[in-house]
Parts: sequence; C-alpha cells; structure tokens
Amino acid sequence: RPVKPLYTSKDAFAGEPLKQEVFSPKASDALPLPLYLTTGLFFTMFFSVMYFLLVRWREKIRNSIPLHVVTLSELLAMVSLIASVIYLLGFFGIGFVQSFVSRSNSDSWDIEDENAEQLIIEEDSRRGPCAAATTLGCVVPPPPVRKIAPMVPQQPAKVALSQMEKPAPIIMPALSEDDEEIIQSVVQGKTPSYSLESKLGDCMRAASIQKEALQRITGKSLEGLPLEGFDYESILGQCCEMPVGYVQIPVGIVGPLLLDGREYSVPMATTEGCLVASTNRGCKAIFVSGG
Repeated sequence: RPVKPLYTSKDAFAGEPLKQEVFSPKASDALPLPLYLTTGLFFTMFFSVMYFLLVRWREKIRNSIPLHVVTLSELLAMVSLIASVIYLLGFFGIGFVQSFVSRSNSDSWDIEDENAEQLIIEEDSRRGPCAAATTLGCVVPPPPVRKIAPMVPQQPAKVALSQMEKPAPIIMPALSEDDEEIIQSVVQGKTPSYSLESKLGDCMRAASIQKEALQRITGKSLEGLPLEGFDYESILGQCCEMPVGYVQIPVGIVGPLLLDGREYSVPMATTEGCLVASTNRGCKAIFVSGG
C-alpha cells in the first residue's frame, strides 16, 4: 500500500488546482466602461442630482410643502446621489466602503483555510513515526541537540612554573642591636612607625628602620628603592609621614623668566614633558612682554 504523503499547511493543496484569488471590488468596476468615462459619468451625475435636489427643496420651502413628501423623480435623484457618493468615496481610496462588500468572501476563504490546517494537524498527531524517513512526507524527528562543552583553560606546564621569576630575595643590611630591637618592636606592633622620627631624633635612621620593617612585614624586597642621598629632615612635619625612600623624577628647565629686571631659569620636576613645554612658552611670553 503506498504511503499517503503528509504536507504542511502551506503545501497541503500544492497538488490541487490553484483556487482563483479573490480580488476586492474597486469603484472603477461599477460599469464596464473605461475608467475616465465611468469617473466622468459619476462626477456629472453627482453635481447634476445635487443641483436638482437643492432646487426642489428650495421650491418646497417657498411653497410650504413638507420635505418628506417626495416624487418619483426626487426619489430617483436621491438614489443616484447615494450611488455617486459611494463611487467617489471608493475612487478616492476610502476603503471602509468596500470592506462591507468584500468581507463576506474573505471570511469564507479564511474559515476554509483554518479548517484545512486543523485537519492536517490532527492527522499528523494520530500517525506514529515512520519506519524510514523518506521524502514521501514522513515525519522526520528533529536532530539531537548538540551539547557544547565549556572550554576549560589548560593548566600551565610544570616546566613553565619552574621558569617563572622568583621574588627577589630580601637583602638584610647590617644593623646594630638597638636598630634590630626597634625593628622587632615595629613588626610586632609595639612601636608605631610614625613616632620613630620624634623618638630617635634622626630622620635618616628612622627611614631605614621603617624600610626594613616594611620588608619583613610584606615579605617583599625594596632593594630598588633608594634611601641614601635625600634630606629627610626637610620633609619632617610636611604631611609626609613614614618615608621609606624616594623616587627619582626627571627635572626640566623652564625659562628664561624675567622678574624684576632679572632673568631666572626655574627647574621643574615632572613626568610629563608637555607640562614643562607649556610653562616654558608662558615664561617666554612674560619675557617678551617686559616681565
């Protein structure tokens, strides 16, 4: 027995002859005449009938005749007026007039399409899976969903771990017994670091003790941070507490700056060369203007 093919709702009537499409009627289809003749006829009829009715109503008002009493000619004129108004409304693209005409036909086609789709869905639900999926219309199960495993970053090799840079060893400078005791008290939290300058009276010695205590607390070396060569007495009480070293900053020269008739070259420490250049241009402007 041949297998009866199943089709979707869109292809269910592919083998049948195509149904004739239903076109909504247009205003120009009122008469089997060319468009310009039909339009001209209805325009002429509209204005002629309107003029006739206005003249008749004026005569009735003058002669005290009720307006609802109409003759056969007036009745035909009103019917012609209504027909011409409907045509003109449809001609100028007002679709709500034509919707009453085409609604019944379109509704019948929609009901037939819905019934056909519902029938096909019921037949598909009753049938079991086919033994062999072919192109004859058997229901083919969807392909299995592929699960994508999350990407796990590879662990670095042990060789790479061995080649990693080891932290720099902490170099223990030669310290006296008194300095060693102070460092131990600072590490243990018995002596606050900010009080070393006032207790020792030597800012350079206090900075070296603070640097060594910081190395022991953090376990990291501060070998690259210079300590000697800086006047720590000049920053005492200047909002710079617990110094452990200093950082070298490039110094540029700004000038000439003309002040009170004398030229000055001012050193400016900055990490941005544009700041020195901008200040230098300002100094030159002051110099040119007379100081």
